[in-house]
Amino acid sequence: MATQRPMTVPRFMAAKETGRKLTMLTAYDFTMAEVFDEAGVDSLLVGDTMGMVVQGHNSTLPVTLDQMIYHAEIVCRAVKNALVIVDLPFMTYQVSPQQALENAGRIIKETGAGAVKLEGGANQSKTIQALADAELPVMAHVGMKPQSIRKMGGHGRIQRDFDAIRTDALAAQEAGAFSIVFELIPAGVAAELTAELTIPTIGIGAGPHCDGQVLVAHDMLGLTSPDFSPKFLKRYADLRSIASEAARAYVEEVQSGAFPDEAHSHQ
Repeated sequence: MATQRPMTVPRFMAAKETGRKLTMLTAYDFTMAEVFDEAGVDSLLVGDTMGMVVQGHNSTLPVTLDQMIYHAEIVCRAVKNALVIVDLPFMTYQVSPQQALENAGRIIKETGAGAVKLEGGANQSKTIQALADAELPVMAHVGMKPQSIRKMGGHGRIQRDFDAIRTDALAAQEAGAFSIVFELIPAGVAAELTAELTIPTIGIGAGPHCDGQVLVAHDMLGLTSPDFSPKFLKRYADLRSIASEAARAYVEEVQSGAFPDEAHSHQ
């Protein structure tokens, strides 16, 4: 692979002007961050999805700021080129812009990440502006917002209110967000708003016309339960089956005495 240039917020934003599609995957640990970075992924999101795919919760709500900082610092240690973006977890920015400034500042200072992400648009415009004014790059997130599942009634609900989505997206842009995630909105809505906005849109369940795409790595790699199969998800591997087969073979060989053999023993 040719030598890459590190992805920065200005380069990320400039990709929209050239029509270059942006790629993003979640990462929570050193090894996977290193693999994805070497593969040329533009951005790694240390997402609060870790609450579900790493910690085993049924939502992102239990994730704490200290946990996010811990995982983000590990990811940043592995990365040479990708732009690392870190989620502000539930109730670390909703109280006030000042709360958001303090917590986002901790993330950037203690991890070395390039930006933070928060859920919201119009309702978080003052907070987005405060972060942008403090020169802390911030990505917004509109449409389906996982931290709002109590209000929305659960995960996986397509958001179809065009006016509300547009209001949120434009408010986030006006407040200074450098990019916006569109989650679970109709492809036509995402296409129209992507054309209207001057900042990049990153889709997950928002069709092919966004400026880039993001997937949860565990889903993309086929590590999560096969029962989880939203329409937008494409599994690029079946690592769950591979890992299971390897573990079964290991158990069988240890129990039978086939491992360790002479080739795997010191003399």
